[in-house]
Amino acid sequence: MSRYHDEFRRSIDQPEAFWAEQAKRIPWFTPPSTILTRDEGDHARWFQDGELNLCHAALDHHVAQGRGDQPAIYWDSPVTGAKRTLTYREMRDEVAHFAGALQALGVEKGDRVVIYMPMVPEALVAMYACARLGAVHSVVFGGFAPHELAVRIEDAEPRVVVAASCGVEVDRVLPYKPIVDQAIAQSAHKPEACVILQREQLRADLGAAIDHDWATLVASAEPADCVAVKGTDPLYILYTSGTTGKPKGVVRDTGGYGVALHYSMEVIYDMAPGEVFFSASDVGWVVGHSYIVYAPLLRGCTTVVYEGKPVRTPDAGAFWRLISEYRVKSFFTAPTAFRAIKKEDPDARLLEQYDISCLKALFLAGERLDPPTFHWLDDLLDVPVIDHWWQTETGWPIAANLQGLAPMPTKAGSATVPVPGFDVQILDREGQPEGPMEQGSVVIKQPLPPGCLAGIWRDPQRFHAAYMAAFPGYYLTGDGGYVDEEGYLFIMGRTDDVINVAGHRLSTGEMEEVVGGHPAVAECAVIGIHDHLKGQVPVGLVIPKDGFEGDEVTLENELIALVREQIGPIACFKQVLVVDRLPKTRSGKILRKLLRNIADGQAYGVPSTIDDPASLQDVHEAMKAREVGAAHDARQQ
Repeated sequence: MSRYHDEFRRSIDQPEAFWAEQAKRIPWFTPPSTILTRDEGDHARWFQDGELNLCHAALDHHVAQGRGDQPAIYWDSPVTGAKRTLTYREMRDEVAHFAGALQALGVEKGDRVVIYMPMVPEALVAMYACARLGAVHSVVFGGFAPHELAVRIEDAEPRVVVAASCGVEVDRVLPYKPIVDQAIAQSAHKPEACVILQREQLRADLGAAIDHDWATLVASAEPADCVAVKGTDPLYILYTSGTTGKPKGVVRDTGGYGVALHYSMEVIYDMAPGEVFFSASDVGWVVGHSYIVYAPLLRGCTTVVYEGKPVRTPDAGAFWRLISEYRVKSFFTAPTAFRAIKKEDPDARLLEQYDISCLKALFLAGERLDPPTFHWLDDLLDVPVIDHWWQTETGWPIAANLQGLAPMPTKAGSATVPVPGFDVQILDREGQPEGPMEQGSVVIKQPLPPGCLAGIWRDPQRFHAAYMAAFPGYYLTGDGGYVDEEGYLFIMGRTDDVINVAGHRLSTGEMEEVVGGHPAVAECAVIGIHDHLKGQVPVGLVIPKDGFEGDEVTLENELIALVREQIGPIACFKQVLVVDRLPKTRSGKILRKLLRNIADGQAYGVPSTIDDPASLQDVHEAMKAREVGAAHDARQQ
């Protein structure tokens, strides 16, 4: 680990010198001479006097360097039966013409553009076109309800909205234009134009005065040149998942983001120019922004854009096909995707149909990689299975197993070690450092490295209160965890997932490890619910694997016995519910706080990011039938 330690210490002890070196590896119009400054809130700002354009760095630069004929994008859409390859030159030209179309609509440097699109190449074209003009894009996940789109339009105040006529899912076509129309009607801010990409699956009626057809606009547009922006100028606003009321728009700067992403592609993902990177996410999430859209092309790689699911498009072998067909070197997705695959194909029979010898590493993030899923993948694949941890706010990984710098042995349940630049520490409630194996709040000592959030859109007080106020001098991640004797970092979940049972602080993440390790369990969640005697007690919710034919009561008893055996009777783990599905966000995170509210009988709203709203009612009814939480208290009274 000496190579890692040398690089890490240099990044922490000499951050300006370290990041000045990394900045030289991307093309600037004016290289920065001032590397690190502080704003009025004492937050780090990187490369303030440098000038660049991220579209130029990701596209025009590579064309000039001779990569014009290399594929930039492989688009694969099993839901429509379509595929497409765009070279770097083709991508540059499409982006330049669409940027010209936006320019003709009045979009200038600093203006905002809201993008509401499915996983199609034009979504990336629109994002890069904004970057080319120095405009700030805000991508909203395609399919969000009108109200949720409206509050984002109202907050970002875009000059233009760009959308597709529809999204195509496994079992339906979702019209987007009526959602956009309703959102604009609800919003106090009215955009000046709405550009619609017509898809053949469902064409939209462009009847409003502000409506424009994508193809018609582009056909008459002159290509636009790249506009120079400062390193600290904003690139995009991304609203965090699960927001309610006033949305929380994470602002990302341009220079620091470009430098950090380029560094991460080499050091974390071990990607070289010309190689193929596949991230199975969506452009509406931070993973899509960072590792579908920007990072692969900044590094000169080819990115796979996938309009499909891990299962049912057409089966649980979809990822294996994509890896084999496009010769993917590094693959990145969320653990929930593989739990879905394991549920439908527990013995991975479909993998036998594909040659995935090209794959050198599998990366997982978005939620904690539970040890049962880790072991299933580790036994299945002859490549490192890497849990790495980061957040919408950081924009790139905080902790990882650095495949391009110093690969290390993996440990189930650990995100390995902090990435250079991130001074990760564990603090107790009083802000004092915890020792090895002691759980506490996971924080990052300032300055945050390049690429992290520059603030909350138009709300600096909220930025400080949400992230910096709890422990002065540190960024609060909101996660709990510990570091072991070898320096490996273990993230155990959000700090509110630590429950207090009769005065004993217990991690529901540890209980999930045990429950998820049962051979019949495909997926699980353990939540802490109110108990009038003990304060809180844990309840497990489990989804059995497909083909499970055992008795549910027997399974429940076995799981209770397992937790008692491996954690102890102190856990008071005595209730398990077998359910068909769990409420999740579209990015795959289980909505544990919502589950707690349901169990405790508290009022709750249906969040905009939920994937399957009906799952809430299913869980609610299951809890009521079994008299869990508030239902139990009501009967007792």
